[in-house]
Amino acid sequence: MRPNSDHDCLLSVSAVSAWAKSPVVVWVRRQFAPNTLQITLLLAGIVGLLGALATVAFREALSGLQFLLAGHRSGMVELAQGLNWWQRLLLPTTGGLIAGLILQFATLWVPKKGSDDYMEAIAIGTGVLSLRQTLVKSLSSLCSVASGASIGREGPMVQLAAMFASLVGRMLAFPPERLRLLVACGATAGITSAYNAPIAGALFISEIVYGSISTATLGPLVVASVIANIVIRQFLGYEAVYRMPRFDFVSGWEVFFYVGLGILAGVLAPLFLRLLDTAKERFSALRVPLFLRLTLGGLIVGALSLRVPDVWGNGYSVVNSILHTHWAWQALAMVLVFKVLATASSAGSGAVGGVFTPTLFVGAALGSLYGIAMNALAPAAASVASSYAVVGMGAFLAATTYAPLMSILMIFEMTLSYQVVLPLMLACVTAYITAHTLRADSVYAKSLRRNQATGRWLSMTGEGSEMRLSSLAVDNDAIVSAAVALDALGERFIATGYRNLVVRAEDGRLLGTLDAARWWRRQATGKPALWTEAITPCKALDGEMTLVVALRAVGKLHVDWVPVANNAGEWLGVVSLPELIEIVTEERGGE
Repeated sequence: MRPNSDHDCLLSVSAVSAWAKSPVVVWVRRQFAPNTLQITLLLAGIVGLLGALATVAFREALSGLQFLLAGHRSGMVELAQGLNWWQRLLLPTTGGLIAGLILQFATLWVPKKGSDDYMEAIAIGTGVLSLRQTLVKSLSSLCSVASGASIGREGPMVQLAAMFASLVGRMLAFPPERLRLLVACGATAGITSAYNAPIAGALFISEIVYGSISTATLGPLVVASVIANIVIRQFLGYEAVYRMPRFDFVSGWEVFFYVGLGILAGVLAPLFLRLLDTAKERFSALRVPLFLRLTLGGLIVGALSLRVPDVWGNGYSVVNSILHTHWAWQALAMVLVFKVLATASSAGSGAVGGVFTPTLFVGAALGSLYGIAMNALAPAAASVASSYAVVGMGAFLAATTYAPLMSILMIFEMTLSYQVVLPLMLACVTAYITAHTLRADSVYAKSLRRNQATGRWLSMTGEGSEMRLSSLAVDNDAIVSAAVALDALGERFIATGYRNLVVRAEDGRLLGTLDAARWWRRQATGKPALWTEAITPCKALDGEMTLVVALRAVGKLHVDWVPVANNAGEWLGVVSLPELIEIVTEERGGE
């Protein structure tokens, strides 16, 4: 007799349903269901994988382009040394022209959606990075670096890794706070992959971008960094970025020599940063299109390379040469001066790339010159010049980034030499204190300036623009009624990516602002119906305020929208705080 299959199926479904609702199963599901942190850690690992693959792809594209130009993959300095004088002059100039045309095209035709800088996206943005802008800038950087520009390749690598992280978070409809953390994980993966430094990679984002080391962010950053490093090892192997010669203390008195090196780096680093700023100002003042500025920057690098071909590229091969071969101080001083000028020309003209690796070059050359001088003054008490070169790299890095802990770990991981740590710690801390005393801004202050902008404007004495806040007020999707349905409220946060919404009562009264993070936390508690309790009461700004006065009024709010009313209390709308900061920045000339 054939059983009734439909009846059996219904019985089995009922049994499974009853089993799933049993107290034991419900308890197990609650205990072992993934929470927000576990999901974030999992995604941080995925982002670490994607970030590492993105940097590998950029490395291979750069290597392939160099092979097409020179027929070998030895490096930029070797390429420059094998060319005739007119080729040395022509190649950086042509590369600057092509890179500039790409950026010019992007400015005119490629729409910008989201931030085009990962630091801005993490620090004050919504975590949305522009896909098209990132790809276009990476292509421009590829042309600049492959043609000899004196910039590092780490910039586009980190930007690409962060962009893929942003895409993952956007596909999963992450709220802004979690999306920014995911972008930070991507940036960490990029830095780790570029320098094979997993600890320093995580600390770079914590110390420089976030400004502090927090357990809430450090966990995901470490996971992304570790996964990225594992992937990079599979492609590139595990070895020191810079092959370190033997490091020894000659005597205990030598610690004072390293403190002196830290002071020297701390004094010269602000001058180096000022030169970079001046170069950017001078190039920006030229009333010519962007592509002509990059062409001029390439021409200057080409002209410098006629005398010193070592100025091409990020300086990696020259640093290794300084560490392992004897250089006459005259040749070393010439390379140092020419490299600084070439870096200022490339970065100042607007070429897309980083100055992290050129900074290491300057530190190595400076340290080696200092070591030569110490050996001449006290030959019995000083180590070889290469030892001072390694410490000089870390000291100059700390003096430009204002991140001494990251600098110490970065040099340690890139050299895999524990012996260097003690003098490195002394020199890095000394360099940081000295540089920070002489100059308030680090090399990344421009990228992070908008994050600090409100605090800076609070101390301004002038009233700034006569434009009134009411001219910026709009009624848009940042305004929500207190009677809105729960589903619609959640969809509004997801669709807009805003960090806050402005809530009004049904009669039009302003109730306050609703922070996205508080909303999602309330969702997690299982009491979303009480979401109005998460509203933060606030007063509307007066529409007659000038822009700078308005910035003083809002203080250091981490919001996207602030409410505005006229002096009679009538509702005018909301104003975008990032837009307000940007407008005042432009009117103040980037102050």
